[in-house]
Amino acid sequence: MRKIVTGAFVSLDGVMQAPGGPEEDPTGGFRYGGWVAPLFDEALGDAVMNDMFGEPFDLLLGRRTYDIFAAHWPYVEPGDPIGALFDKINKYVATRNPDLKLAWRNSQTLGPDAVAAVRMLKSEDGPNLLTQGSTDFLQTLLKNDLVDELFVSIFPLVLGKGKRLFGNGVVPAGFKLASSKTSGTGVIMCRYVRDGTVKTGSFAMQEPSEAELERRRNLT
Repeated sequence: MRKIVTGAFVSLDGVMQAPGGPEEDPTGGFRYGGWVAPLFDEALGDAVMNDMFGEPFDLLLGRRTYDIFAAHWPYVEPGDPIGALFDKINKYVATRNPDLKLAWRNSQTLGPDAVAAVRMLKSEDGPNLLTQGSTDFLQTLLKNDLVDELFVSIFPLVLGKGKRLFGNGVVPAGFKLASSKTSGTGVIMCRYVRDGTVKTGSFAMQEPSEAELERRRNLT
């Protein structure tokens, strides 16, 4: 059985829109495209290559991110390690266009029911399914409780608006920190794995005060 791993660059306030450049995704009037570049250093590059891309994987992408990747990675210098890696692996694309033709080699659409197709892929033997970007499609995966691991790089900035990693409707789930590193520019690179359901507890007094009881009554 394959795992679905979400790879994401996010700001402190959870925005992951257009990390790569100003023209990547300006939808919604987003003005800060390219916010990753000034903070990208060797330590972060090593974590991407060795931790996120270190194990065999296929790409699981939304249509918009696929278009961004297909217009970039096949055209980089021949020695670029990410370009060569992305070119040879399978790329599964979620799209609402049944007539979409994908020109990038080893690419195929997930068909009319993307969730069912992802469940089928996940049940098969094979490499992990890694998401990159694909914010809209990622919400569908999270709402259907399909994400097993998160590889999140948290950048020390606040963007205020933009597409976020977690939207409304996410299924509550517990995660455990499996590893973490910090780059020289202050980027925190964390890998989280599923850890059952959300656990709760309480710091309340065993015998609540009358003031606390009144507070609770006022809540309802």
